[in-house]
Amino acid sequence: MVKEDRNTWKSNYFLKLTSLFDEYPKAFIVNADNVGSKQMQQIRMALRGKAVVLMGKNTMMRKAIRGHLETNPELEKILPYIKQNVGFVFTKEDLLEVRTSLLENKVQAPARAGALAPLDVMIPAQITTLGPEKTSFFQALSIPTKITKATIEILNEVSLIKAGEKVGSSESTLLNMLNISPFSYGLRIENVYDNGSIYDPAILDITDADLLNKFMAGVRNVAAVSLAIGYPTTASVPHSIINGFKNLLAVAVETDYDFAEADMTKEYLKDPSKFAVAAPAASTASAAPAAKVVAKEESEEEEDDDMGFGLFD
Repeated sequence: MVKEDRNTWKSNYFLKLTSLFDEYPKAFIVNADNVGSKQMQQIRMALRGKAVVLMGKNTMMRKAIRGHLETNPELEKILPYIKQNVGFVFTKEDLLEVRTSLLENKVQAPARAGALAPLDVMIPAQITTLGPEKTSFFQALSIPTKITKATIEILNEVSLIKAGEKVGSSESTLLNMLNISPFSYGLRIENVYDNGSIYDPAILDITDADLLNKFMAGVRNVAAVSLAIGYPTTASVPHSIINGFKNLLAVAVETDYDFAEADMTKEYLKDPSKFAVAAPAASTASAAPAAKVVAKEESEEEEDDDMGFGLFD
């Protein structure tokens, strides 16, 4: 098989990248730090039929996009995000499903010296399999230990590395000796390109319920302002009508003016006992058990007075 020359390879790459942007309306901009070739192959297999992964040099991706701006000017928004070790995951499917597949394809990895920690690393209290000769590693990291049955015991849970810090050689060596692989690596989604718009992947976590709550909060604010300044709006009109009806009821109660909707209110105000129609039944039902309890207590008192003897004993 004859290997194509570099110019031909570049031309084919430019054509592939631009054709993918024309074919797929959505794409994830992903970071591929610490992702090996074998893991990348597994990710491609997991996304087969749902998405297409394309990596490349930043200079080549920028050049291909700039040369395609006349056909698709929306792609210019992507240029500022092509930095560091990034690539694209193109898809026509639901973005949430594709994101789930990406997040599931991660592999555990040891802490390498010099790497930035993506999360906090804690060492739990435990009895290790390390002998007393390894105590110096723990002392260098100020980890309290003691010797238990010829092995080192970590007395308390220890925060070894903070997220964003560089992993030191001592921390890396200690974690490897304890067989702890605290990190997991995979394609990390940095931004989402969706039909010409670019947004943070956290936007995908917003549900319909969240949108509805935000909308209703806005409607309530509009209604409150409209009522306060006396300016009618669609949001405030129902409240204005209810408040007006309450005022009419108040006028009808204080005067002889009658209308159908006020008759029930007036009737209740004339005879407040109607509010307690259901009360007697409830009180009767509760009184019956109380009467039984009282009767039982009286019978017990009579038995106590007799003390167990008859009148003529």
